[in-house]
Amino acid sequence: MTKKVLLLPGDGIGPEIMAQAVRVLDLLKKDGLKIETESALIGGCAVDATGKPLPEETLKLALTADAVLLASVGGPKYDTLPREQRPERGLLAIRKAMNVFANLRPAIVYEELSGASTLKPDVVANLDILIIRELVGDIYFGEPRGIEVRNGERVGFNTMIYSESEIRRIAHVAFQSARKRNKKVCSVDKMNVLESTQLWRDVVTEVGKEYPDVELSHMLVDNAAMQLIRNPKQFDVMVTGNIFGDILSDAASMLTGSIGMLPSASLDENGKGLYEPIHGSAPDIAGKNLANPLAQILSVAMMLRFSLGEEAMADRVEAAVKKVLAQGYRTGDIFTEGGKRVGTVEMGDAVIAAL
Repeated sequence: MTKKVLLLPGDGIGPEIMAQAVRVLDLLKKDGLKIETESALIGGCAVDATGKPLPEETLKLALTADAVLLASVGGPKYDTLPREQRPERGLLAIRKAMNVFANLRPAIVYEELSGASTLKPDVVANLDILIIRELVGDIYFGEPRGIEVRNGERVGFNTMIYSESEIRRIAHVAFQSARKRNKKVCSVDKMNVLESTQLWRDVVTEVGKEYPDVELSHMLVDNAAMQLIRNPKQFDVMVTGNIFGDILSDAASMLTGSIGMLPSASLDENGKGLYEPIHGSAPDIAGKNLANPLAQILSVAMMLRFSLGEEAMADRVEAAVKKVLAQGYRTGDIFTEGGKRVGTVEMGDAVIAAL
């Protein structure tokens, strides 16, 4: 059965790295991958063309696709637009509309890149953490929110809110993921200050009783940030809310040497997903053949595994990335002395050759 994949190249380096991901998909199609692809607008390019960061046509295509592959959105030129027109609003809106509540962000240090991290190699060598971030709740979506005048001065306000059912379903994802790994879950909150995260801890603890084979621990978010830098290998699966997950996963990305190496999968309850690298649009290097396409290509691997049911092809893509790293190919963000410095297209060439 042929499956539909929607491609959303977006802004900045997005079209460049998406082009390399499409090359991978085209090669796999020759090897039997049954997909048809269609491209659409999101983010700044959508604002330029339609005035909206998420056009209705794009949303329709996303809701009817079997998987969505996104590159990046945003850029400084859009920062002065009304908030509802900013590219990031399109990203938040498509996540909410697709109900992709479980964001899986692996932080893996490839042996060949342990020297690219700013931490000592022995601290990060063979690191393999999975951060699971709740993606459609929390302060990013809570109401009321806004900026208004009170007592003669402007006040900005947002609402951090979680329901029991939202916490329960992301907790199940974390425990089920841990069962396939090293059977440890660390739940991150700020329960000593925030009532919403006291509820988070209470509910995760309740769900944990259904998984007696998985070790559950809890950690306050400030301590978790410190521990990620001090001793990251103590973690297996980390599960947390939207805003804490946003921050911690970016911190974890630097353990690996570059944010340009990290893919992500955002899944709904049926395994349909939105796949994207966790980095931004990097407008400062856009169009210069400098961007690292590996996070985008690894996002393809996650899409093959979780939404398209192509485990063997996912393994092939991940093995190809590992091979090109072993061969010494490096874009600027992961370059170390002795490597072969290449651009976006050349890195794509190397992955295709390895495949």
